Amino acid sequence: MPRRIAKALSIDNDLGQLPVTHRQVIPESYLDMMGHMNVSWYTQLFSASTMGTLKLMGMDKEYFVESQAGSFALESHIQYLAEVLVGKNISVRTRLVGSSQRMFHFMHFLINDDDQVLSSTCEFVGAHMDLEKRRIAPMPMHIREITQKICEQHAQLTWKAPLCGIMRPM
Repeated sequence: MPRRIAKALSIDNDLGQLPVTHRQVIPESYLDMMGHMNVSWYTQLFSASTMGTLKLMGMDKEYFVESQAGSFALESHIQYLAEVLVGKNISVRTRLVGSSQRMFHFMHFLINDDDQVLSSTCEFVGAHMDLEKRRIAPMPMHIREITQKICEQHAQLTWKAPLCGIMRPM
């Protein structure tokens, strides 16, 4: 994904159309020797956002416990576009790109809300899992319907998701 494409996205007009899947203030414990947020914390923030995304798709903690189901990460691609400093308010917005019976594909956009800057993106492919068999399994119909509806809504946006072009999720 060319950096200029991701940076060209408007925080208000483009990314503002997407659901917020995580918010937080960056604590001092995230600081590294360079004086900004360490790269390991981007993964943590995108993981928290993934949980928010799964919840939007109908897969909350209650669903996972009752269904003996889960979600496993299969592939991800992170781009670092602008540094994030301690004390900054961030939000992550998520766009669902596609889904199948067993897998889903989405992008997270980490925004520095204080400075209105897109700081990072994470493209993600995950799978619905049967935790008893520890295998990829079809999502129940109600989850597929919710997920498909969100994918269709996001496909109507006037801008293309700046996908990396490397991942072939479905």
